[in-house]
Amino acid sequence: MIEISAAGWITAGLAALMFGISKTGLPGLGMLAIPLMADILGAKTSTGIVLPMLIFADIFAVAYYHRQAVWKHLLRLAPWAAAGVVLGYRLMGRIDDRQLKPLIGLIVLAMLAVHLWRSRRPDAPIPTHWLFSAVIGILAGVTTMLANAASSILAVYFLSLRLPKNEFVGTGAWYYMILNWFKVPFSVSLGLINPDSLRFNLMLFPLVGAGALAGILLLRVIPERPFNRIVQLLTAAAAVKLLF
Repeated sequence: MIEISAAGWITAGLAALMFGISKTGLPGLGMLAIPLMADILGAKTSTGIVLPMLIFADIFAVAYYHRQAVWKHLLRLAPWAAAGVVLGYRLMGRIDDRQLKPLIGLIVLAMLAVHLWRSRRPDAPIPTHWLFSAVIGILAGVTTMLANAASSILAVYFLSLRLPKNEFVGTGAWYYMILNWFKVPFSVSLGLINPDSLRFNLMLFPLVGAGALAGILLLRVIPERPFNRIVQLLTAAAAVKLLF
């Protein structure tokens, strides 16, 4: 049985709330919660515990935003992301968090800088080339398998597509639901998801659900432009956190 201190439970509870809010209201917030879980549980153990929490939050997001998804974007990403998950599975054990996270942080910051530069040009075309989707999909698949750290990459991708906030969250909801379930057999085979980790999850699921409901209410009151700014700030903060 996984044992942590009282302070550890408080931190895990805060992370659970953040995971819920990130799925239904503020994409990118979950990236700030992942290091909290890693600090109290260790990077490897936390990976197996975080995944079921994300899936539980995905259920709320898909149930509420299922009609908001833009499926053409999902279909472009899904095959590449699946390939990235398989690649990440093959890399598991050959690369650790200390090597991977700074690289993810640098990639996200570079992508965000390009997006901000493009956003200052009203005539800049929306990227639709298959190669763009392929690179993003593979990066997202690898990083989500190794560190549950794909949300920042996807956030920049959806910002680049100029999706309205509800379509942003709805498309992300279906993407993460599909991809996270796809990851489950790999995580089980690696021993990351096990009876002890699932018992720990059951203690935190109510807070994940509470966070998901709070995120729905929050998204209703955030205007479109501030939503994009908040996502950009959270993405940048998560990328900087990965560097250190």
